[in-house]
Amino acid sequence: MAERSDTQTTYLLAPIVLLALLSGAAVIRGSNFVSLSGFGSAILVAAPLILATYGLMSLAVAGRGTVDLAVGPLVAFINVIVVKLNGLDLVTGPFGVFLVALGVGVLYQLAFALIILFVRVQPIIVALSGFLALSGINLVILPRPGGEAPAWMGDWGLGATLFSPILLIVLIATGGWLLFNLTPFYTNLRLMGYDERAAFTAGVRIYWARIGAHVIAGLFVGLSAICYTALIASGDPTQGTTMTLTSVTALVLGGVSLSGGRGGVAGALLGAVNLYFIGYVLATFDFGAIQGFVTQFFYGVILVLSLLLTLLVPLVGRHISFVSPYAAFVTLGAIVVTIMLQVATADTFVSAAPGKAPVAALSTRYLLLPQPEGGVSPSFALSTLQTWALAAAAAFAVLAVAARVMTAEARSARFGAFLYVTIGALILLLFLVIGVESRAGVTSGGGP
Repeated sequence: MAERSDTQTTYLLAPIVLLALLSGAAVIRGSNFVSLSGFGSAILVAAPLILATYGLMSLAVAGRGTVDLAVGPLVAFINVIVVKLNGLDLVTGPFGVFLVALGVGVLYQLAFALIILFVRVQPIIVALSGFLALSGINLVILPRPGGEAPAWMGDWGLGATLFSPILLIVLIATGGWLLFNLTPFYTNLRLMGYDERAAFTAGVRIYWARIGAHVIAGLFVGLSAICYTALIASGDPTQGTTMTLTSVTALVLGGVSLSGGRGGVAGALLGAVNLYFIGYVLATFDFGAIQGFVTQFFYGVILVLSLLLTLLVPLVGRHISFVSPYAAFVTLGAIVVTIMLQVATADTFVSAAPGKAPVAALSTRYLLLPQPEGGVSPSFALSTLQTWALAAAAAFAVLAVAARVMTAEARSARFGAFLYVTIGALILLLFLVIGVESRAGVTSGGGP
């Protein structure tokens, strides 16, 4: 049907190596990146791009060269709609905002799919028409950047901590896609993208599979627009072109085939994160008035090189098939973490005076000891590092059990209740956190 699994994973080697180089350069060029606020800001800025790339991936896997060039204007369209409705006090709560954002994304993608299937127009023509139409409609709704996002989004866009609702949205979207990979629908989608005639002969319902792919893309684009609104805390109708270019570049860089049949969440995530790091590293250099042009130039160069790389991988794949992308990720990740520790503690070694002060500084920097309250250390307390280690161990145990159950479910003839219960629990958890965060934001904002 599609390419062998080892050939598909070979496409991940390039974004993994590039990620190691860019993250190392980002840490060296900007030492403030290695902090909770630095990581939080990175997640906040990269989340819209990651989710938009997920949306494009579901369409690209479905085949026919379906790349929605209107993904950027669609994100901006949902953004200005949410801001405009909030300004009119029509939709201000979190559930209403999510309903509007996801609903608009799904409705647009449904219209996209129906035009392709029944009007028989080429996807690239529909995508380009949507790009131009939405770009103009956005300026009609909001002529210039402005307005205010809902009040409960205020804390979301601060980026002061690693753990935020934005991170939860990204994790749930990624986990949802991983669960989606286990379903027969995803198998049918890949078969349709690789060879639509063979899929039809095998009994795949082509129309429903393509409509389902567009619905999934609409959901991811809606989530991307929510994260984008939280990031800028206002409305901006002019960001469509940039978002489209970066998301398509991230898609290709992650090894997703634009002709269909090949793609995965790991490649899309790596591609989007790489694009974020490219912008971050370039921002540390002073190019003056041409800063934006230089960034766009590098995005274009990366896009062209990524397309060339997809042609070279089948030729060199057989020679580097012994290299595991996951082993390369772990090895290069260890090197990047070493660079992070060196950069984060360099000032401590240089400026530390003789005595006990360096020990306290190092223990605080490495998060080995808890902060004493009132000068007295408690008899039993967990440091930040110990708390993270215990939380990571517990999360790993839960994920191991869930992965074992999902593997057993995947080998069965049909899925049991576990898959649907898991997805339902993730959705309920998302809305629970949104409700708690919005209530906390309103309480803190309404106080004296």
